[in-house]
Amino acid sequence: MRRARKRGREWGAALIFLAPGFVLLVSFVLGPALQTLSLSIQDRTGFVGLANFRRLFADPAIVNPARFLQREPPWGALFHNLVWVALHLPITVGLGLVLAVVYARVRRWWVGLARGALFLGIVTPMIVGGVIIRYLFEGHSGIVPQILGALGVGRPWSGGWMAFPETALLGLILGSVWLWTGFSMILHSAGLSAIDPELFEAAQIDGASSWAQFRHITVPLLRPVTFVVAVMTFLWELKIFDIVYVATMGGPGRASTVLALEMYLAGFRTLDPHRASAIATLITLFSLPLGYWFATRRLRR
Repeated sequence: MRRARKRGREWGAALIFLAPGFVLLVSFVLGPALQTLSLSIQDRTGFVGLANFRRLFADPAIVNPARFLQREPPWGALFHNLVWVALHLPITVGLGLVLAVVYARVRRWWVGLARGALFLGIVTPMIVGGVIIRYLFEGHSGIVPQILGALGVGRPWSGGWMAFPETALLGLILGSVWLWTGFSMILHSAGLSAIDPELFEAAQIDGASSWAQFRHITVPLLRPVTFVVAVMTFLWELKIFDIVYVATMGGPGRASTVLALEMYLAGFRTLDPHRASAIATLITLFSLPLGYWFATRRLRR
């Protein structure tokens, strides 16, 4: 009896401490999520089921398979997000891993400066990052077109990248590498510091080259960290908005638009909450399987 009363008091105390967080979770996460789902299956006339989603996949602004990889963008916001993932994810994850290893092994004064410059990308607000990207690829004063023009490369590469459908999306992706690679580098550097240095010393005694140490020691032991970085990067790429909004507003001719920008335009420009909610639900559906798998995998371990 005493044990039951003690357990009841413990549960009561736990509920008291959890109640504020639960109220906030319901008010600001679960409630809005359910409301968004409800709006996505309605229109101004009432319940329509999956009709909003069918309209999305029939809309060239969201999916344009006739042009995808056959002509220059626009390819549709969904395909643009997939291009972000295909290009941005391996570059930032791989570059962050390589730079973490280089910075850990090279002891020079300029390494600290380079590391600090790369770290600035993490603390730079994405709105400011979008402005930097815009002027980095600007036709008259941008450093990238100026260098390419001096090398004899013709337009559109030597012109303003954000003004041409062929280069706008690629410019945004390449420009955002600096903004996110620092995140990958910092996490991989933390993972490297947890590896026992005796493993590398033993490998050196056995005659293993730097490449062999990297391939057989560093990469396998950093795999959990790399997995976390890859998942976080993927989720960031699915909801990318601020950089695109500031640098191109999805232009020219929707050649660089993404799902989050289309959601914003539907909700706050054309005042269509049902279309905006359907796009938000679509982004969530893409994110949930990976998030669920990541969470369950970590719990199993």
